[in-house]
Amino acid sequence: MDLEISGKGALVLASSQGLGLGVAEALVREGVRVVICGRSADKLKTEAERLTEMGPGKATFCVADLSDRQIAQTLFDRAKKELGRIDILVNNTGGPPPGSTSTPDSDSWSNQFDAMVLRVIEMTKLCLPDMQDAGWGRVLTLASSGVLQPIPNLAMSNTLRSALVGWSKSLSNEVAEHGITVNMLLPGRIHTARVDQLDGNVAKRTGKSIDEVRKNSRGTIPAKRYGDVSEFADVAAFLLSSRASYVTGSVIRCDGGAIKSV
Repeated sequence: MDLEISGKGALVLASSQGLGLGVAEALVREGVRVVICGRSADKLKTEAERLTEMGPGKATFCVADLSDRQIAQTLFDRAKKELGRIDILVNNTGGPPPGSTSTPDSDSWSNQFDAMVLRVIEMTKLCLPDMQDAGWGRVLTLASSGVLQPIPNLAMSNTLRSALVGWSKSLSNEVAEHGITVNMLLPGRIHTARVDQLDGNVAKRTGKSIDEVRKNSRGTIPAKRYGDVSEFADVAAFLLSSRASYVTGSVIRCDGGAIKSV
């Protein structure tokens, strides 16, 4: 299926590795011009060169730390200079430290809110005017299955990412008439370095081996396995495409059936 987005310009946040990088790769394969960003210039340079060599789209990069309260305008300006116009925005952020609701102090809550929620809202607000002028745009926010089924010991992630659900739905209603879709994509246990980190934390907390933790985790998933980044990224690419023009205001799962609610 031709997704009809070749030549479009995309900014993918937090995309030097993991799910963000996977989505960037899927877009480049569709001929999209992508700007990836993150904190490591060396890692970004390596991945941008790899993606461009892979083609048929191409990738450039901007160094950006989403915890920096001044970064939104700077990142937007750099990405727009590279792309001309940002047609596609993929909102993605790193995950906060694990812990219960009582673990973080007030400053930790505030700092993580800035990086995980406020920065997403700021970046989207900057990108929307050009999308509205063009009569076409895609905003996709990557979150977590924890917004539908809270994940034990990830209270901060469950809380802050849930705030984006109401924001995303509200925004989708406001911009749909301009040809802009706004959706959220929820990963379940997609095998990334972050999932390895979380599994390691569970092993340390429970005294179980990492293999036992993974076996138990897979047992809770109807598909009986962790997902591949490419499987998640392909769903994202469709939602970001012209083919998904009538899908908006939705929260889509890519979790192997792990979320137990209907």
